[in-house]
Amino acid sequence: MKTNDITDIFFDLDHTLWDFDKNSALAFKKIFQINKIELDIEAFLHHYEPINLKYWKLYREEKIVKNTLRFARLNDTFQAVGFSVEDYLIEKLSNDYISHLTSFNHLFENTFEILDYLSLNYNLHIITNGFDEVQNTKLSKAKIITYFKTVTNSENAGVKKPNPKIFKYALQQAKANAQNSIMVGDNFEADILGAQHIGMDVVHFDLCNSATIENGVKKINNLIQLKKYL
Repeated sequence: MKTNDITDIFFDLDHTLWDFDKNSALAFKKIFQINKIELDIEAFLHHYEPINLKYWKLYREEKIVKNTLRFARLNDTFQAVGFSVEDYLIEKLSNDYISHLTSFNHLFENTFEILDYLSLNYNLHIITNGFDEVQNTKLSKAKIITYFKTVTNSENAGVKKPNPKIFKYALQQAKANAQNSIMVGDNFEADILGAQHIGMDVVHFDLCNSATIENGVKKINNLIQLKKYL
């Protein structure tokens, strides 16, 4: 069923449009080669991905700062795989990872198709918890930045999703109101509950179709399915 009265669509970036896991894996492969880290990349990623999610949750909840996130997620992963790495090398790998991450810019299936379709009738925007220094670069290198009227990240907003202040800040930047806006994102806590809290409509992007539908929330597992609602 089409959603009426929507004028503005807000997208999360990582894990929603930009294929973070695929691009991240390629970045790690690259920096392991550069730094001569002889470690099976699949074994590393098996541990890294849940550890990274754990630290991002702490970061969203304002329990750790950015530098702690960057160091601890790598340190914990190396410990989990039993690979000894000195602190100075973890710091270098952390910096190299950020530098090389935007060298890879795979998007989810049908990203361009749905943005072309939506941009004809709606104002499109980004709300992301990602770091200021890399998010605009991702958008530019992936060749999708021109679709978006505004880009709000947690560093320029001063708070992180699901804090209602970041959604209100994004709405102000977009000159939009909550009642005529919809949020599309993968993280149920940060994107869906956060946007609902200020009265925005929502669509949960659940790539693996792993979550049960809660409270009648609209759900998709391919971006092209947004045509059902918009």
